[in-house]
Amino acid sequence: MSVAMSAGREDFAALLDESFGSNDAMEGSVIKGTVVAIEKDMAVVDVGLKTEGRIALKEFTGPDRVLSIKVGDTVEVYLERIENAMGEAVISRDKARREESWVKLEKAFEKQEKVDGVIFNTVKGGYTVDLDGAVAFLPRSQVDIRPIRDVNPLMNVTQPFVILKMDRRRGNIVVSRRTVLEETRAGQRQELVSNLEEGQVIDGVVKNITDYGAFVDLGGIDGLLHVTDIAWRRVNHPSEVLTVGQTVKVKIVKINQETHRISLGMKQLLDDPWSGIAAKYTLQSKFTGRVTNITDYGAFVELEPGIEGLIHVSEMSWTKKNVHPGKILSTSQEVEVQVLEVDAAKRRISLGLKQTTGNPWENFISRHPVGTTVEGEVKNKTEFGLFLGLEGDVDGMVHLSDLDWNRPGEQAIEDFKKGDMVKAVVLDVDVEKERISLGVKQVGSDPFASADDLRKNQVVTCEVTAVNDGGIEVKLIGTDLSTFIRRADLSRDRNEQRPERFAAGEKLDARVILFDKKARKVQVSIKALEIAEEKEAVAQYGSQDSGASLGDILGAALKNANPKK
Repeated sequence: MSVAMSAGREDFAALLDESFGSNDAMEGSVIKGTVVAIEKDMAVVDVGLKTEGRIALKEFTGPDRVLSIKVGDTVEVYLERIENAMGEAVISRDKARREESWVKLEKAFEKQEKVDGVIFNTVKGGYTVDLDGAVAFLPRSQVDIRPIRDVNPLMNVTQPFVILKMDRRRGNIVVSRRTVLEETRAGQRQELVSNLEEGQVIDGVVKNITDYGAFVDLGGIDGLLHVTDIAWRRVNHPSEVLTVGQTVKVKIVKINQETHRISLGMKQLLDDPWSGIAAKYTLQSKFTGRVTNITDYGAFVELEPGIEGLIHVSEMSWTKKNVHPGKILSTSQEVEVQVLEVDAAKRRISLGLKQTTGNPWENFISRHPVGTTVEGEVKNKTEFGLFLGLEGDVDGMVHLSDLDWNRPGEQAIEDFKKGDMVKAVVLDVDVEKERISLGVKQVGSDPFASADDLRKNQVVTCEVTAVNDGGIEVKLIGTDLSTFIRRADLSRDRNEQRPERFAAGEKLDARVILFDKKARKVQVSIKALEIAEEKEAVAQYGSQDSGASLGDILGAALKNANPKK
């Protein structure tokens, strides 16, 4: 073989390798081809290689399933392999579109531009969107500003989206339709708000009702009509006055240019009922109103539409303390009240319910002056006395010291129990402090008052009322006083200091050894009387009968005292 022929073969091989090498480099890229034939459901595409490729026609249909190519059209395809087992080039229109779309979408994502897409399927948690060949995920929360029940009207319709996130390596794209709507709405709101001004009166349609107010459509933009701005009177819930779809005339109270929030009012279209309120509701005047609301601290009463006053719990009842207002009044009840205070600046009126009835302590003292005897039921026993329930739903207190003339209060109170009806004397009534002082012992006379002429060392006649081991109880005849003679005071003679030698009803003489009217104490003694009589006998007869015995002197004294013996 000649040298020339050998060199020619090497050049041809090099050219062939270069040709195939360049073709191999085309694999995995997008190239242009020409549609040379359409056979049944396949399109035959010449991509400039020694073999042609075939692509399913469905890859050339759009969302509306209409074929978008014809013979002679130049199309971009994705070359997967130059030749397969059939000897054909393996090409794809879908992959070409996807590659092309990713390039465009990445540029749009960087510039934060909107992209067009078509919602074509439902998946878990949302929907799939065709972004001109690239498939993106549309979360359910990003479909609309408000949740929508039926998405069918949005399916297979070309519409704008915003790319929220994309990862080419993983092939993930997340889009939002809601963001587009919010931007559009923001622009519309800006334009609408610019045409509105505070103080303007316009018509609107009630769009939605909540517990705190109603949203009113002002022609493309919503305003909030707060429940407190619906009417001057109390409105517990907007549904009491408004219904969805109702046309209402409102006044623009405030516009926030930054947030585009609009506050509306209906009551502002009417005269303010608080104007000149102090002249109409003068202090101490009485009015009839309707209870509109009851709280822990009182009850609100509507005096006229738009004018409410508060009856504080402390002004509800003279006698029912620490009772919930709901136990005294009920909603919608008609009540008479008295004006206690008016603050027009703060739009407050303080009312009193108890003032419309007489002060029970004033009523009580007018019917039962000090010194009057009353009767009441024992309501409570305490360590310092009794509480009696009196007429007029008031209580009176009997202090321990006013239970009994002769016994300590701690002892006397044991005679009483709850529910007992007890008579007592009115001792004092303090209207301001709402206190009534009573006395049970004052129902009877003061025993010391019947003994004004009683003096120490005086001889008194007593009647035995009781006998016990320690002595005897006696009542001083001619008085209401009673006292106790101890065993040691029953006789001078120790053998005669026996209580059992006395009997109830027996009368005896004794000598007063203590009488303190201020301290309310009296004591008498038989022993002291015997000693005093002995001294008197000695003094009287001792000088006449010198040398006589004590027995003789006493005998003479007794004989003189009782001459019949």
